[in-house]
Amino acid sequence: MLQRTEETDAALVDRLQQAAFNYFLKHSNPDNGLVADTSVANVPCSIAAVGFALSSYTVAVERGWMTRADAIARTTTTLCFFANGHQGRERHAIGYRGFFYHFLHMDTGHRAWNSELSTIDTTLLVAGVLTAAAYFDGDDEAETEIRRLSTLIYERIDWHWALNKGETICMGWKPSSGFLRWRWQGYDEAVLLYTLALASPTHPIPQSSYDAFTSSYSWMLFGEKCYLYAGPFFIHLFSHAWIDFRGIRDRPMAARDSDYFRNTQICIEVQRDYAERNPGHFIGYARDVWGLSASDGPPPSRSRHGDRRPSVLGYAARGAPLGPDDGTLAPWCALAALPYDREAAISGTRALLQAYPDLCYEGRFPGGFNPSVKTAGPEGWVDDRCVGIDQGLLVMSIENDRSDFIWSLMRKSDIIRTGLGRAGFTGGWLEDEAEDEELKIA
Repeated sequence: MLQRTEETDAALVDRLQQAAFNYFLKHSNPDNGLVADTSVANVPCSIAAVGFALSSYTVAVERGWMTRADAIARTTTTLCFFANGHQGRERHAIGYRGFFYHFLHMDTGHRAWNSELSTIDTTLLVAGVLTAAAYFDGDDEAETEIRRLSTLIYERIDWHWALNKGETICMGWKPSSGFLRWRWQGYDEAVLLYTLALASPTHPIPQSSYDAFTSSYSWMLFGEKCYLYAGPFFIHLFSHAWIDFRGIRDRPMAARDSDYFRNTQICIEVQRDYAERNPGHFIGYARDVWGLSASDGPPPSRSRHGDRRPSVLGYAARGAPLGPDDGTLAPWCALAALPYDREAAISGTRALLQAYPDLCYEGRFPGGFNPSVKTAGPEGWVDDRCVGIDQGLLVMSIENDRSDFIWSLMRKSDIIRTGLGRAGFTGGWLEDEAEDEELKIA
């Protein structure tokens, strides 16, 4: 009986992973490799979604969903676009100083929506570029070219310029107004950003910038457990999709005898506990139905069950336990927790699909839903779109749980290892790799 249950769980995860990957086949431009931000028609490309796509292509080859030749072709097309596209202040530029604009038109690749030159979205794009370089390691011309283009794209980025004479990296820049006033400080998805910026052989930032970043961390207690706080769940997953944080620690984590992987595990407990307590008395919340993260939400005009009319937030970075919270959940959260807490991931995914059988589009989770909003079905308000970065995160997280696949690729990356070392990370596989290198030299 136990064997059948495990096989059923495996089949469910396999189905959801492949459906998530198929987003990139359906919502990309084969002529330039750009990937749509969401599944809604005529939206622009999100460069972060491209990074998740590039990483997901390597998973697809391993899973047999795509041939290596097809993945090489898609990857090369994508890298050629970003390597050769015009960099400058002009409207038709795709980027500047090696960074790229957050949103690009799917056909021309030109800047869309007056979007900012995004440091974090460039980071997520480049993480996918580096994944491709690590995976396509053959000596033939095609795979050598992927590595050449990857090096060009990464080494061109002027991370030091993005400091804008400050200690921490700015979130973005616009040609008309210059740098945005916000910087990457306080625990967030920028651990990966600082790792890449520290490792740059051409335009690195100083180690003091990482210290300034971590000095603004906020710590909380969950029971007797001290953890690094960030409310939206995605923050605890994005850098982790590429970096294996198990057993490696920077100075703030070492001081608390923890690591970022264990921190994510605690935050899963926090999310589940919050949903179980349900202080806002929203419909549907339960220990196995949870997931407060950044997502779209219902428009404020919609009515709710029980004549309750608390404010709804539209798009917001919802979080637990400090909010904000308007009853909107990101349904992909439980499954994305798979590498960190298998029980929470499987029980949460099954509970969600059992309670809301019509939630998915083409087998994929939408960006968000809110059962407290009155509609004909129990799902309540459901986002009319699937989001590219959500789908890519699921592909990668599931594969990391299954085989450590992306993690093992990036553990071999000199860039990742250099950046982590300069940030002050020690222990775990970083020391194992160093010992292996010493043995080779001896």
